[in-house]
Amino acid sequence: MKINFLSFLVVFSIFFVGCSESKVIKEINIEKKKVNDSLVRATVNITYQEGKTQTQEVKVIEGRSEEVNAQIAQLKEETFLTQGETPHGENHEKEGKTEEVKALQFSLTAKSSSTVSGMVHFTEENGTVALEAHINGLTPGTHAIHIHEKADCSSADGKSTGGHWNPTFEPHGAWGAESGFHRGDIGNFTADETGHGMVMFKTDLWCLGCEDQTKNILGKAIIVHQGEDDLTSQPSGAAGARISCVGIIE
Repeated sequence: MKINFLSFLVVFSIFFVGCSESKVIKEINIEKKKVNDSLVRATVNITYQEGKTQTQEVKVIEGRSEEVNAQIAQLKEETFLTQGETPHGENHEKEGKTEEVKALQFSLTAKSSSTVSGMVHFTEENGTVALEAHINGLTPGTHAIHIHEKADCSSADGKSTGGHWNPTFEPHGAWGAESGFHRGDIGNFTADETGHGMVMFKTDLWCLGCEDQTKNILGKAIIVHQGEDDLTSQPSGAAGARISCVGIIE
């Protein structure tokens, strides 16, 4: 059978392109993290070698420990069968050395004859603390929210919590201000026409129970104010009455 030169060139080109586009697994990294007593999160990072370049594919698997392990095993098997290769690098699987996610949730108590209620939720992961608060019963408009010195909401006016938490002894101000700010200076939020307000805040200057007392917010309190923090008046921003309170305790 005769094959002319042009046909041979086309066939050879298709074969060459197909080979050059094939992926070879270089490395698989698996990091498993315990989120809580029943939930495990695994991040699977697969690195492919494509000629002189590398590409990555990331998959996240969540569930009970045994379910996550089974899905990881299936993923590895399917990946290797698809590629027809074994990893040229190492297959790393990390477990038990990653930081557990800490989570705390509290209910706000009304103060100063208000009817303000709500929930405050803290989570800490990878050195960052996130605050999420949902507050109800507010007058529509702008209100201040701060962390205060003591987790003592026993007084009717909320003043048993002391002043703003300020472990670094700086002036009061807007969060991140070059002139200084308290570690408890969260700032302002807006309540809608129904009296509901939401606060979302995240920082690496807080922790939940660490030894650094300039960061540890356990033993402190969340205070919601009737008015707006003007971000300049000392020492607390002239934000008015303390209308809701909760201690940050484990």
